[in-house]
Amino acid sequence: MPQRFDYIVVGSGIAGLYAALLARRHGSVCVLTKGSIDECNTKYAQGGIAAAVGRDDGPELHLQDTIAAGAGLVDVDAARILVEAAADRIHDLVDFGVPFDSSDGEVALGREAAHSRSRILHAGGDSTGAHIELSLSALARMSRITIKEYVQVEQIVVEGGRAAGLMALDTRTSATERFDAGAIVLATGGCGQLFRVSTNPDVTTGDGIALAYRAGAEVQDMEFIQFHPTALKIPGVPIFLISEAVRGEGGVLRNAAGERFMPRYSEQAELAPRDVVARSIVSEMAATGTDRVFLDVTHLAASRITARFPQIYRYCLDHGVDMTTQPIPVSPAAHYLMGGVRTNTWGETTLAGLYACGEVACTGVHGANRLASNSLLETVVFAKRVVERTLAGDGGPAPPTDGARDLAPLAHEGAGTPDRPSLQALMWDTVGIVRDGPGLRRATHQLAAWRAGLPAPHDRPSHELANMLLAGRLMAEAALVREESRGAHYRTDFPEPREEWRRHVVFRRESPHAA
Repeated sequence: MPQRFDYIVVGSGIAGLYAALLARRHGSVCVLTKGSIDECNTKYAQGGIAAAVGRDDGPELHLQDTIAAGAGLVDVDAARILVEAAADRIHDLVDFGVPFDSSDGEVALGREAAHSRSRILHAGGDSTGAHIELSLSALARMSRITIKEYVQVEQIVVEGGRAAGLMALDTRTSATERFDAGAIVLATGGCGQLFRVSTNPDVTTGDGIALAYRAGAEVQDMEFIQFHPTALKIPGVPIFLISEAVRGEGGVLRNAAGERFMPRYSEQAELAPRDVVARSIVSEMAATGTDRVFLDVTHLAASRITARFPQIYRYCLDHGVDMTTQPIPVSPAAHYLMGGVRTNTWGETTLAGLYACGEVACTGVHGANRLASNSLLETVVFAKRVVERTLAGDGGPAPPTDGARDLAPLAHEGAGTPDRPSLQALMWDTVGIVRDGPGLRRATHQLAAWRAGLPAPHDRPSHELANMLLAGRLMAEAALVREESRGAHYRTDFPEPREEWRRHVVFRRESPHAA
């Protein structure tokens, strides 16, 4: 017999735990997570959480910055909800025990790229995500929430046109069990592991996107993957994010010759939107024949650097770079997915009974390029709205999109044996920071061939690989369809934005071949 709950939340990052903590007041809650409760993208978020709470700031200014960064594709209604709810959600996090940094009795606010005001709240300097995750996971463990760790969700069960339950594999016992719920909330994060160079942990394999697509829910804006401009680049050292806030504090980017180059690419210099900075770095590396540039904060006081960025300072120092006296070698890395499972402003997907929040969801607030530190804010704002919607009665699924497309069947010749490194290399080379039609076509055919030859998944690694192949195919296909450059999506064969493409690429499974 299936286990039955009022709510099932899939994922244990800030979106999932926040939703679970709110939902526990209104019914039974089960959190399913394929690793430990603490292993998620949230833990690695350094930059902070954006909220217009400063004396010279307001939601309207935050909204304008969000729209400007989104390159013409931001859902203004969703973005307005985001910025207007920010202060209340910060208050909730404080009540949940998140220790935001303060100065002279007031919350400390930092500046990041493309923000017109200082509005970034941090906890523990550059350890914001870890502090939020630990605060929420500790509360969840002490609450009346059923937490099932090391459980890989295999399938969303659809009955009568509604998401009725989940089939899930206990990866420690290899037993498959069914879980039923009145509301199923996907909070599984993004798919940064699609790429060879990524700031994301190993768990970010696009599981929720693949599950939702197979169940018939719509997936939107998969071509918009944000590459963070500055990840530590030292041979043999694991990828490590160097926060946007380092540039916000006054850090400058220099090429191999020691020349500051960002003013040549943008009037905003180092504080330009992330897509601009990432492509500028790629251009500069190509021009100088190197695989890195350097982020320089040596002109700042050493005490300021160590106090503001303790985690980054310690990590760099452990690997031979004293950022107070040496520039940090950096290069871009895959970081954040703007697209995902399409939802309305209440977190409802196009499949009744299925909700999504956090990075797995495409609410429309980020458009084609996310404004720095809006991601953590989005998780709490829309997680709360998901729970509110379930209490108000089932509003029904989000309406379907006219013109949604399905993945076309492609030739399956010369498939080879897929594995994670091969997939990551293909995606990095063809669906990365700079794209073109021939490379994207090669990727779509190779991914289709790999998917066709993949054996039925039977454990966590094989389920993750199957999900990555599907998410990668959706991303490559969306990038091939969009014949323009906009935000984080840049094609050398269509280098300018085109007004006719000021619309979304939406996928919906309609036939068995896309399973």
